[in-house]
Amino acid sequence: MMQLHIVDETSPLKAVVLGTAESCGPTPTVEEAYDPKSLEHILAGTYPKEADMVKEMHAFAKVFEKHGVEVFRPSILKDCNQIFSRDIAFVIEDKLFHSNILPDREKEFEAIQYILDKIDPNKIIRPPEEVHIEGGDVMPWNDYIFIGTYTGEDYPDYITARTNKEAVDYIREQFPNKKVKSFELRKSNTIAKENALHLDCCFQPIGKNKAILHKNGFLVEEEYQWLVDYFGKENIFEITKDEMYHMFSNVFSISPEVVVSEKNFTRLNHWLRAQGFTVEEIPYAEIAKQEGLLRCSTLPLIRA
Repeated sequence: MMQLHIVDETSPLKAVVLGTAESCGPTPTVEEAYDPKSLEHILAGTYPKEADMVKEMHAFAKVFEKHGVEVFRPSILKDCNQIFSRDIAFVIEDKLFHSNILPDREKEFEAIQYILDKIDPNKIIRPPEEVHIEGGDVMPWNDYIFIGTYTGEDYPDYITARTNKEAVDYIREQFPNKKVKSFELRKSNTIAKENALHLDCCFQPIGKNKAILHKNGFLVEEEYQWLVDYFGKENIFEITKDEMYHMFSNVFSISPEVVVSEKNFTRLNHWLRAQGFTVEEIPYAEIAKQEGLLRCSTLPLIRA
């Protein structure tokens, strides 16, 4: 049996599900776009090609192998985009939560069944139907669980609003010993630079006490300020609207010392190295066109 264990975002990674870009299907139609960034690229004729995305994910897998991480890949479904495994499930402590995702993505969860079979079934939890939650909005951080949400009355109008108030209450009930802290995110169905699809699109802890942050991703200034105070201004890399659009906050930590980043993130990668991190740079710019990057493509199962 596999013993799941995730209490933060950066402890040394032992096992992870990395999505796959194989057989990801034709370019979606305008009606099928789930987010404004994909829509932009569909309209411009620059939507990423499968072969390029397969290559980028292969580079990511190589980095995991180099660092001795056990990598699982989903079973390949024909013509199905299975890149973003973070959306379909997430682990907190020793429990795996099956996200209530957009209904037509349910088969993506079935494609990791062979991995789930290695886990105690009592540790696999499906939240009730009214709980909308995706892994990109959930970040365990020691005593805390940070959750991105949107609780406006117009929540149903936003296909980009993925985690609701019921989800925050639900996680609070599941982990009474943790402090659950939620953050209201800015949503837009049409303007990519004004849309924080998930919490990890505008914030991510790295190392032991540092963070990448984008102020405009947060609707409530006090909530943004809470993070600044918690991590300390000197430990924060504040990204611009343009950098948020290119997914600068969506890097991925293999350990407190090692961060996987996109090779074009020059300003960020320079800062990370200046802070003493080892930066594993890989090409991921094509996948980024779908408003998801490195953290979105991973589902960590075990961190030491």
